[in-house]
Amino acid sequence: AAKAAVLGLVEGLTEYLPVSSTGHLLIAERILNVGQREEERTATDSYTVVIQAGAILAVLGLYRYRIRTMIEGLVGRSPGGRSMVYALAAAFIPAAVIGKGLEGPIKDRLLRPWPVVAAWIVGGVIILLYAARGSQYLKTKTRLLEAVTVRQGVCIGVAQAFALWPGVSRSFAAILGGLVVGLSLPIAVEFSFLLGLLTLTAATAYEMLTNGSAIVDTFGVATPLLGAAVAAVAAFVSVKWMVSWLNSHSLAVFGWYRIGIGAVVAILLASGAI
Repeated sequence: AAKAAVLGLVEGLTEYLPVSSTGHLLIAERILNVGQREEERTATDSYTVVIQAGAILAVLGLYRYRIRTMIEGLVGRSPGGRSMVYALAAAFIPAAVIGKGLEGPIKDRLLRPWPVVAAWIVGGVIILLYAARGSQYLKTKTRLLEAVTVRQGVCIGVAQAFALWPGVSRSFAAILGGLVVGLSLPIAVEFSFLLGLLTLTAATAYEMLTNGSAIVDTFGVATPLLGAAVAAVAAFVSVKWMVSWLNSHSLAVFGWYRIGIGAVVAILLASGAI
């Protein structure tokens, strides 16, 4: 139960921040000695996806107004909501298609500590470069979520596909993609949250359908529910903090964090500590 709570905490705190929840969970599993045996690997990988349900619930609660507007758009009562649905759907498709095609090679070759460390550090450097000088070169054209176009959505979706490399971070890729196509930072962040809601819901449902029985056989029912509950609370706090922080600060803190944790984990790996 304690390990389930820790994994839920790690998932919730890191899922929507541009720091890679997958990378954090991979290292946390090694430290906790969870899923290191081959017979537990599939169930553990699926477990860490399923507890994303908690993060989904957190964003559903925080952005319920946006969700309601999009539902109204689907039934023809909100043009702005309909535009958001189209843009999010366009952003979801590229990563879904590419991810399905590359799922096997990614798990076999990239779901390992050293590729995660490399992605953390490279991503951190990119964030710092943007925070220092990037805003001088990227023109902000879109300051309303309803104004995000399908074309911009597709570009953000292609950017999000780079997060299939564990350690890159889905949130980081989507936010950076949004900035490149002209979204303001607050809108890029909010779009990444809503896109994450769609992406995580699809991934969680897929894992439940394909590996639900393996999860129950290995962890039971109460353990995944505990992990999801902790993830929900942690994600709520994490998202609220990130939005508040970015109201008066840049993304730089996440760049420094990524480089720092990448360096620490590299030292621990090289020394054989984990």
